[in-house]
Amino acid sequence: MTDVTGPILEIKELSRIYGMGDVKVKALNKVSFGIKRGEFAAIMGKSGSGKSTLLHQLGLLDAPTSGEIIFGGKNISGLPESRKAKFRLSKFGYVFQEYALLPELTALENVYLPAMALGRKKEEYIKAGTEVLEQVGLGTRLHHRPREMSGGEQQRVAIARALINRPEILFADEPTANLDSASTKQILELFKELNKETALTILMVTHEPDDMNYVSKVIWLKDGELAERGA
Repeated sequence: MTDVTGPILEIKELSRIYGMGDVKVKALNKVSFGIKRGEFAAIMGKSGSGKSTLLHQLGLLDAPTSGEIIFGGKNISGLPESRKAKFRLSKFGYVFQEYALLPELTALENVYLPAMALGRKKEEYIKAGTEVLEQVGLGTRLHHRPREMSGGEQQRVAIARALINRPEILFADEPTANLDSASTKQILELFKELNKETALTILMVTHEPDDMNYVSKVIWLKDGELAERGA
């Protein structure tokens, strides 16, 4: 049974060092913190502080140089690639700055791809894809292609795609960076609604101070290390 009182995600002494010839760059340096189930947290800091690097480690999109990533009480950082892939599909959802939609596919087809990858039945993934698109306010745009939608609508398709396998954590990397102010507000309100109504745990990288109004926790980074606000 999962412990609902402790952190759903915890990192211990996490470091990521990149080699550039003879030069070693510490993108993350012994970072430790926990995220509780149902939190909507933001990772903030200046450009180059390690925000996206940290998110990629937590989402198993990259491997840390050292340290542990604990999910549900188990260290997942050392999983073999085959298990990491299934873990990403079944436990995590991802939303990026670029919408990463396939242009030749409809909104519904883009959304149900992760469910297909998990081997779910056709009638099941079509039904699930329709439901999550309705959930993000795109129930009338199921068969539109990306070129027929605004940037805000495309990002909502990407969010629906991230939700289709009912992830336990949603990772969002600068999800509103390419959007105007009205679309930005819509996306952040949607995240807040998902967090409140479904208790979805959300971890979002952002550099926008106004985004703090939507989250319940802020993790500050500076030069790859945890920092106090304003440091």
